Formats: sequence, structure tokens, C-alpha cells
Amino acid sequence: MERTKIKQILSTIARKWFSACKLFFKIMVPVSVIIKILQELDLIRYIGEALSFLMYPLNLPGEMGLVWASAMLSNIYGGVLTYASLPLESPLNVAQITTLASLVLFAHTFLIEIPICVKAGCRFLPIFLIRFAGAYIFAFIVAQLCLAGSWCQTPTDAFTLPVVQDEGLWTWIAGELKKYAVISLVVLALVVLLEIMDRLGITRMLERIMSPLVKLIGISPKVMPITLIGMTLGLAYGGGLIVAQSREKPLEGRDIFLSLAFLSLFHSIIEDHLLMIAMGAHWFWIFILRLVFTLGLMILIKHLSYRIPSKYLFKEPQ
Repeated sequence: MERTKIKQILSTIARKWFSACKLFFKIMVPVSVIIKILQELDLIRYIGEALSFLMYPLNLPGEMGLVWASAMLSNIYGGVLTYASLPLESPLNVAQITTLASLVLFAHTFLIEIPICVKAGCRFLPIFLIRFAGAYIFAFIVAQLCLAGSWCQTPTDAFTLPVVQDEGLWTWIAGELKKYAVISLVVLALVVLLEIMDRLGITRMLERIMSPLVKLIGISPKVMPITLIGMTLGLAYGGGLIVAQSREKPLEGRDIFLSLAFLSLFHSIIEDHLLMIAMGAHWFWIFILRLVFTLGLMILIKHLSYRIPSKYLFKEPQ
């Protein structure tokens, strides 16, 4: 391969990597500070109390509002840690844990993931509603089906985690810097992987294989490889890579919106699901039924995206 060609490839990789990392850190650094302040001042508890009334139609104790608030404002692990620390009178049964897991899987890490979607070109309100309302509707369906069919009513063992010592400021800063370094390396690996896939023709092969799904839910073949990465690794990575890709090859606003709408509903399918199953959630409801629900909702979102004025859903690339 010519030296000029190699330089061109490396330059493309470097631009995409820098673009994605710039987006991540521009959002993550201030958000990490905000979350730390909220935790230190114990303000997340008040938001959880405000959400407690939403828990009763889901057959959940009001305290689970705090778990959901922690997951939405911090991340899915924040929700799990909050749940593990709550002094419950009796352990939740499998149906209740599955319902709680449904809320958390759909709606978590809002302060990072939704701004990334907005930066990619989506409007805030529709993405927020897709995740928040989608989470609640699906959790309600799970709760009512389990009650009606008397499914998953067996109690679970209390979910506990080792006690975490309160970290000092410098320990927290060191941990955040380590997290950012890991994210940078993961993004670099993903950018290189996408470039290799594109040059070896794997991207085009995936487009052909996934074409039935693409037609069903409206995701463009252009963003399907990135969407698959988002499904396995998380919405933040998928959104960041879409931003980087769009700066190299312009993407349609609707393509970006539908891809990120799908990832908002169904992402990080390995790590997050295993964590929820470890808590006691039933795999069928949170994975199989959730996928069916997501596909059905995406068909609706696709049709609505052609009927609602685009300015309310996404920004067209300049």
C-alpha cells in the first residue's frame, strides 16, 4: 500500500477519534462534576421522592423511585448501588425486580447520553420522551402481565454489594481521569474497527444481512454498523461515533434520529442485561419481550417521523 494512502487512512482515523473524544469529554467532564455535587448534597433523594408516586401502579414500593432517579442522573451502576443500600422490609419478588430492571434499562445516564443525542442532531424532547415514557410504559406492561398471570411471584434473595468506602476528592478525580483514559482507548479501537470493516467490505455485507430489519424500523444502512456497536457497547459510544461519522460523510437527519431512537430503547445489551439478571430480573422479560416492544415502538416512531414536522424531531445537517 502506498505511503500516501496509509497517511490518508491514519488521518481519517485520527480525525474521527478526536471528534468523538472531544464530544465525550465536552459533555462528560461537567456532568461528572454535577453528579458529584448532587451526590454530596444528597439532592438525588429528593428527585427520587418526587418519582415515588409513579412506582405504585408498577406494584413497586415508593423507595424504588430513588433507585430510578439514581440511574437516570448517574448511571445504571448508581441505580444498582442505591437499590443494594436500601433497607427494605422484605426482598422484592422476581416480577418486581424485573419491573424495576425494565425502568433502569430503558432510562439511565440521561445527563450524558441525551446530550450526546442532541449533539448528534436529535431534539431533546422526543429523545427524552422515547426513553422516559418508553421505560414507564414497558415496566407497566411487565408489572400487569406478571400480576395477571401470577408469573415471577417467587421472592428473590436480598441483593447486596460490598460496602464502598466514601472516596476523597483526589481519589474521585483519579478515578474520573482513569475512566476518561479507558474511554479514549475504546473509542480509538472502535474507530479503527469501523475503518477496517468499511475497507474490507464487511460494512456492505452487514447492510445486506440487516436489510429486513432496516426496512422494518427505518434505520439507514449507512448507520447500521455504528448502531450495532451501540447495541453492544452503549448509546454514548454509538452517538459519539455517529457524530464523528457525520463529519466525514454527511448523514440525513432522519437517519440519525431513527438510529439514536432505537439505541435509546435498546443498547448495551450484554453488560446491562447481565447486571440486571444478577439482581434477580427474569431474562425473558428484560431481553426478549423488551426487544419485541422496542421493534414495535420503532415502527410507530418511524411512521410518526414522516408525519411530525422534522424540525421538532431533528436538525438537518448544515
